[in-house]
Amino acid sequence: MKIIFDRLTRTPVEEVFEAPESWWRERTALAQEFDYDFRAPLTFTLRSYKTAADVILEGSFASEIEVECGRCLTRYCHSLHDQFRLVAEEARGRVPADPEGVESLAREGLCLAEEIESAWYQGSVIKLDGVFGEVVAGAIPAHPLCDEDCKGLCPQCGVSKNESRCSCVPEVIEIEKKKSPFAVLAKLRDESAKGN
Repeated sequence: MKIIFDRLTRTPVEEVFEAPESWWRERTALAQEFDYDFRAPLTFTLRSYKTAADVILEGSFASEIEVECGRCLTRYCHSLHDQFRLVAEEARGRVPADPEGVESLAREGLCLAEEIESAWYQGSVIKLDGVFGEVVAGAIPAHPLCDEDCKGLCPQCGVSKNESRCSCVPEVIEIEKKKSPFAVLAKLRDESAKGN
């Protein structure tokens, strides 16, 4: 997935890139274990063009993952959508401060800033894997929910409150004088003292 800088003009050119799940798995091979699976190709729609001195890359990302809800642990399909816009200026001999940036500029022709909105480029070919990888990483939910109103699991019996009711009585911690954020710690301390 790349664009050839010399072919860009001031008129935006739109291209669609599709990547299989294996592309994402290879990019994140050393990262944490996955608790989701892609159910659709990773699709990037890109508009690219030149201004007087910069290259503009803007577009959208879409896919779908099967993921586990953080409240009720049910697996469900979650649609991924994100928009992005990147302004890249020519490096002109400047060297990124971090070694990863230096390597990225040499390997991909592009070095992203801390935020994905700006970058430096060099050479005539810009490889898009790094940009697209950042877009995907930003679109995957850190705390997925099957529904905003998901009731989760009963902390006592484990039944899904979305599917049925249970007869468990919520445990109430009593504090003598006033409610405290340390109520749970006080209860643990008391139980520990009883156990000794």
